[in-house]
Amino acid sequence: MASSQQKTLFFLTLLSSSLAIFQMASAGDTDIISDFILPSNITGPVDGNFFTFTGMRSLIGAQLPENFRISKACITEFPVLIGQGVSLAFLQFPTGSLNPPHTHPRSAELFFLIEGSLEVGFTDTMNKLYKQTLQAGDIFMFPKGLVHFQYNHDGKKPATAISSFGSPNPRTVSLALNLFTTAIDDDILAKVLKTDVVTTKFLRANFVPKL
Repeated sequence: MASSQQKTLFFLTLLSSSLAIFQMASAGDTDIISDFILPSNITGPVDGNFFTFTGMRSLIGAQLPENFRISKACITEFPVLIGQGVSLAFLQFPTGSLNPPHTHPRSAELFFLIEGSLEVGFTDTMNKLYKQTLQAGDIFMFPKGLVHFQYNHDGKKPATAISSFGSPNPRTVSLALNLFTTAIDDDILAKVLKTDVVTTKFLRANFVPKL
């Protein structure tokens, strides 16, 4: 028969494991108990307009941008998505353009290439790189929270893609933005990048955000 201490240890282990599982399960978007959620600034009845996003109409037939551009339909742009667990983005890649390394801490990304070709990839928590060259019609999955990128290596053809997310607010954490546009000390950056403070100051002063 197990001793009282063993029983107590088993109980505490089981409790801590249960709490860990609960925390992981609660880390995603909260399920809603209504059909949809009205933002606080809307009090009256709604119609089909509330469920319609027209912010990408301007992209149809428009001239290709000179630099990489992403157009989003997340809760900021489309409040009806609150609580629905989905969002979408339209990505445009002129020749030679790059969507720099970044992460989405709240969602995986399902990436559908509509036109052109792209080199894409992500690194896992063991620093292994998984990359692929996509052709139009291909779909690639970027796991939740992992660093990834997309690059149009074709010097002649642009590329366009659609990304879907399992969160209405997946957020984007850009590695370059976090390093060079925040108040991280130059001495720390120099150590991380294995360079000197003069170089880190130069990089910070000349860094122009593209996202």
